[in-house]
This record gives sequence, C-alpha cells and structure tokens, in this order.
Amino acid sequence: MKIQAIETLRADAGWRMFSFLKITTDTGIVGWSEFNESFGSAGLKNVIDALCEVIMGRDPRPTEQIVAHLHVLTRQSRGGLNQQAIAAIENALLDVKAKDLGIPVYALFGGPVRTRIETYWSHMSTYRIRNAAQMGVPPLKTYDDVSKHAEEIRKLGFKGMKTNIMAWDGEKLSSWGGGFGRNKGWPELNWSQEALRYTRDTLAAVRAGAGPDIGIHLDTNFHFKTEGFRRIADTVAPYDLTWLEIDQHDAQSLASIKAIAPCPIASCETLLGRRDFKPFFENYSMDVPIIDVVWNGLGESVKIASMADVYEMNVAPHNFYGHLCTMHSAHLCAIVPNFRVMEIDIDSVAWRDEFFTTIPTMEAGELVLSDAPGWGIDVNEAAVRARPPKN
Repeated sequence: MKIQAIETLRADAGWRMFSFLKITTDTGIVGWSEFNESFGSAGLKNVIDALCEVIMGRDPRPTEQIVAHLHVLTRQSRGGLNQQAIAAIENALLDVKAKDLGIPVYALFGGPVRTRIETYWSHMSTYRIRNAAQMGVPPLKTYDDVSKHAEEIRKLGFKGMKTNIMAWDGEKLSSWGGGFGRNKGWPELNWSQEALRYTRDTLAAVRAGAGPDIGIHLDTNFHFKTEGFRRIADTVAPYDLTWLEIDQHDAQSLASIKAIAPCPIASCETLLGRRDFKPFFENYSMDVPIIDVVWNGLGESVKIASMADVYEMNVAPHNFYGHLCTMHSAHLCAIVPNFRVMEIDIDSVAWRDEFFTTIPTMEAGELVLSDAPGWGIDVNEAAVRARPPKN
C-alpha cells in the first residue's frame, strides 16, 4: 500500500472554519483527519501541504516511524504549527491503517477501556449570545435566559456544562474576555471588581438553572494574570465548580493558584507534546490536564495521558471543533484508563452535520462509540466543497 494523493479541504462553519486532511492510497482506502486553523493557527494548511510532500509514495501504515521522521525534519522549530501539522497527518494515517485492518482506531491501541464516554456541554450560553443567528436558535439576552438554557441542558441528561464569563451592561449580555481582546483591559489583564461581579452573576445564573447536582465548569482562558486568577478562584467558591479552567504557561504560577483554589484546576489545553506538559506535571500545577488530540495527534496524546497517570491525574480532551475532531478525542477517552470527562460542542452552525457521513451517537449526555472501522466517521466531500470559506 502506498500514499497516492493528499488534499486539504476547508469549509465555512460560521464564526470559524472547519479544515480536513484527506489521504488516499493506491488501494482506494481514504484516511481523514480534522484540524483547526481558526484560533491562532493561520497558515497551518500550508505547513501540512509542505510536510505531506515528504510522505507521498510511502506506506502509510508504519505511523510511528512516519511521525518520528516528521519530527526529525522539524526539530529545529519544534512545536507550534509544525506539531499541529504532524498531528493532522498522524490522525489521517491512523484512519487509513485502521480501515485497512477493518477495525476502529481505538483497537490499534489495545482496544477500549470504555465505549460510553461521559461528556459535558461546552460553551453553554456563550455561542447563543454571540452566534445565535448562524445557529438558528433564539439569542440569550439576560441572565434569566442563561438559567433557562442551563435547565434545558440538565433535562437532556447531561451531567455537566461549561461556560465562560458573561458581562451584563444593563441591556444585553456579551462574552467577557480580555485575554482575547474582546473588551477593555488588555494587554494588562488586570482583574477588576467588575470582572468579579460578572463572574458571580454568570455562575449564579448557571447554578440556578442547572440545580445542585450538575457539574459546572468555568473557563477563564488567558483573561488574567496570576493575581487575577487568584481573585477569580476566591470568587467561584460558593458555586461548587467541577473545575476552574485556566490557561497559564508558567507551571509554578499555575501551581500557586491551585494551592489556594477552592475547587479543582484544569489547564494545559494549549500545550504541545510531552516536553511542554513535563514542568506542569512536576509542579503538580493542575488537577486535570487537558489534552488537545487535534493539535498533538492521538499517539502523542496517549503518551501524555500515560505521563499524567504517573502523577495521579485523570485527563480530559480539548474538543470544541467538528464531529471528526470529536471522534479523535473520543478514541483517546476510550483507550486511556485515567479519563475524567470529555468536552463536546453541541451548539454549532445549523449546517454542521452536513459535513459528515455519520453523526456521533449521544445518549443522556454520553457519547456511544461505534465499532465501525477507522474513526467511525468520514467527511462528506460534496457538502464541504459546497460551502467554501468566506475568506
């Protein structure tokens, strides 16, 4: 078997772009992966195209050897877009290899520990504040609307939901996020009483609708410095969070926040490879390491999870993309013993399902894995080509 053709495809997904890698072999087997260019990874397609030239004509099945070779070629510029490109290539090759054997990707790694994956509803309210028109749903305009949305999620059987800080200006809600330049206060990222008030009001609304038994996660991204995250940690104490999620690239600073936090800390979703995770494990900087399988590749993600197990930590995937990315993450959750819970975006553009031949099966907040070969989902090329990116 040889790699005969490689192509990257892009599609309009509303407020972002969905991107796919297609690897075709001379036996007719097609392997797919999904990657992401919309959040700080502009130009990733070009890097993938360049690295794919190296593997044209090769047998796609020795995936570990191919990944090692690509790392050798990019060692002088480790991480970043190179790592994300290698991950996309690896994930597509795993699809080819598993389809050739007629087995799911998770069977390549010893079979599943579990076939039902507990999930939490991510970006609850956040998307419905910013992108309701593209989703085809009513917008959320008040904290009361947020409470009603949380209640709807609970009634659907989800055991957890994650939100972001939402700001109320007296007339409407908006997403609060200085770390992404969405409001005043950057680049300094100082905390303020206003930010603490928004945090309290957001969590009070979510808890009111979710009830006392549903897990609530608050994602604060890169919105503060260490001082501010400590104040946020104090603020969330009354709301019994499943975790407070923080993006922080200094392991000791994060450990200092964890030491005073009233709830578990989750972090590391933007890290690439075991070397990036190593200081965070050594400093016990977080309770739940978050691994992006789309950025790291399934093979590397399994190795990171194995490292986490040594430090008595359960892992959770970073998953807010399309359905194929969801399967990349779900297969990680299926094969690692030290699994916590899986993120999933239920809300998306109204046409997201068109891009995929199969839709993940959800039952009462759990993703049910199939035993179909490969990832269990393929890309609907016609639908993708019918919706080219807007820019």
